[in-house]
Amino acid sequence: MTLSFDDPIGRAVSDYHFHSINLPIVVHSDDFDDDAIETSYLFRTYKQMPDIEKKAMKLCRGTILDVGACAGAHSVYLHKKGFDVTSLETSAFCCKVLRDKKLSNVIQEDIFKFKDQKFDTILLLMNGTGIAGSLGGLEVLLHHLKTLLNPEGQILIDSSDLIYLFEQEDGSALIELSSDRYYGELSFQTEYKDWISHPFPWLYVDLNNLAYATEKNHLKLDKVFKGQHYDYLARITL
Repeated sequence: MTLSFDDPIGRAVSDYHFHSINLPIVVHSDDFDDDAIETSYLFRTYKQMPDIEKKAMKLCRGTILDVGACAGAHSVYLHKKGFDVTSLETSAFCCKVLRDKKLSNVIQEDIFKFKDQKFDTILLLMNGTGIAGSLGGLEVLLHHLKTLLNPEGQILIDSSDLIYLFEQEDGSALIELSSDRYYGELSFQTEYKDWISHPFPWLYVDLNNLAYATEKNHLKLDKVFKGQHYDYLARITL
């Protein structure tokens, strides 16, 4: 089988929404075994969301920017609650689905190029720190998001500390200190049917490093939810 490089997640979202095709999206990484995501999960309802996402939904207020809206699970829920939601997504396939769901503010753009608007809540979920790509990129991301916040605005962002992958039986963590790469800096490819993405960097970050990047941008950090699997939800404010 010959694979083409062309937005596998977007194609999967489109297939599910318009044709009721529910095939898995395969996630490849050099650091882990292959994983699979059921496309239907990207269309989950509020009741199907994990607790960390339900907490984020409850904390949302004012005008909202949903970064990486994908199939619109969060945007749709918030829109139905009466919020003014802007759904930001790079995939043309996903944007077509979002518009078909009658979301009024759908923008196809990269978050790092998006500007000239301000919001009360900026939402980055499903490991929202991932789009930063690296620890250095995290500082750049927060610096940019700061320009999109209203004076009393908030950033709601989640991630996981992958330290548990290196824990030993005695509770210590075995990490190669000579490595020039932070243990949460990974590279992924996604695959769906005959399409595969180019490799892309993705960041999982521990709370201390997120706090450091936040402080460097003169922002305030509060941990508002702790999950059961080293995951957490943070609120960042001016």
